[in-house]
Amino acid sequence: MTRRRIALLSLLVVIVVVAAALVVVGFIYRPMLRTGTGYAAHNACAVTFLTGRADPETDLPPNPLVPYLRTDVDEEEGTATVSVLGVAFRQTAYVSEYGCALGDRVAGSQQSAPPPELVAPGPEGIDLPVDEVSRADVETALDEAAAQEGTRGLVVVHDGRIIGERYADGFDADTRQLGWSMGKSVASTLVGRARLEQPDADLDPAGTGLRPEWTDERAQISLDDLMRMTPGLEWDEEYDLGTPITQMLFDAPDMAAFAASQPLAHEPGTYRQYSSGTTNLICDLLHERTGMGPEIAEELLFRPLGMRSAVLEADASGRSVCSSYLWATPRDFARFGQFALDDGVVNGDRLLPEGWMEYSTTVVPAGGETEPYGAQWWVNVAGDGTPPRMNMPEDSYWASGHDGQYVVVVPSADLVVVRTGFTPGATMDSLEVDHLVDALAQAVG
Repeated sequence: MTRRRIALLSLLVVIVVVAAALVVVGFIYRPMLRTGTGYAAHNACAVTFLTGRADPETDLPPNPLVPYLRTDVDEEEGTATVSVLGVAFRQTAYVSEYGCALGDRVAGSQQSAPPPELVAPGPEGIDLPVDEVSRADVETALDEAAAQEGTRGLVVVHDGRIIGERYADGFDADTRQLGWSMGKSVASTLVGRARLEQPDADLDPAGTGLRPEWTDERAQISLDDLMRMTPGLEWDEEYDLGTPITQMLFDAPDMAAFAASQPLAHEPGTYRQYSSGTTNLICDLLHERTGMGPEIAEELLFRPLGMRSAVLEADASGRSVCSSYLWATPRDFARFGQFALDDGVVNGDRLLPEGWMEYSTTVVPAGGETEPYGAQWWVNVAGDGTPPRMNMPEDSYWASGHDGQYVVVVPSADLVVVRTGFTPGATMDSLEVDHLVDALAQAVG
């Protein structure tokens, strides 16, 4: 055999080995890589079409994959496509009147254009007039909070009036922002709204047998278990590439079906584990029992409250992603907080069953995670009466979202505090949101 043939054979062997290695690597890391491209595609679609911003890359959390991602936004078609190096693990997000969905447009959507900046007006809603009187102690507290890394919006409401607000450069009172898991608290109020509007919809929290495919012990999971994050389903909420939470959000066309497929790890009602999959199961049940589609949040909640900027996105199946994809301006998030503070009463009309907010903010003891949690709301007093956050009034409760999103409600101070931003890895402690709330409660007290 000549040297040339040997060299060609050696090159062929190298090519085959490299190709095989790439196939193996692609197979092993496929979930991780697809969740990475899915995250980036949905983010680029939503930031571009729902907020009108041209800098979606500034909303990508740091991870080793980001430098290798290639993004193509087609504004005419209403799509955002992301791949690895332009050739592999391609994912496309499609915009419609129900936001952005991976893999295809939302089932039942009628357009490839995004929802308008302000949805159609409904009833009078919650009016939040701006108080023209400046308070030095409030301004000081807001200035300190605005200086925290990644803060994009701050709104303070006292006695039904906006007494102070701040916005970062590039953001203003009309800029939609992503609330992430603050949508979970919206899911709680949607259950209450549906129970009031459709009393025959079979949404008793004690009800079991929630899904036809749950023919094993999962048939014992109740709606209350879902509300309180105690269904016992196996889950991992860590935002790492390839974990169940990222696989669901960024590589599952039907997120509720993905969550429902998880096996039982604990007896229902005995073990609390925070899970976005659980919240999507709640909204899937709402769709099924009410007969309403992806318009459910707008019809039952946003329009009656006057939250005209709010968009709760759906996945490609047409089911609302209540766990994570809620967009609104900080002022509209404040309207939601005011709705909770007012016990679901808007302009004298009761829109939540009496006692629903008390149910939602009451802790029922369970094993597992110890952070006090009610029914899709975080609370400041544990089941044994111990306040875990001494820097806020004991009756505080809040909606909390990824990357530093908060709507804090303080009934004793007639106070609602909204903080939005992009601060990966942030906590209420690291952002000193509890200090801000306490300072504001003292200022208005």
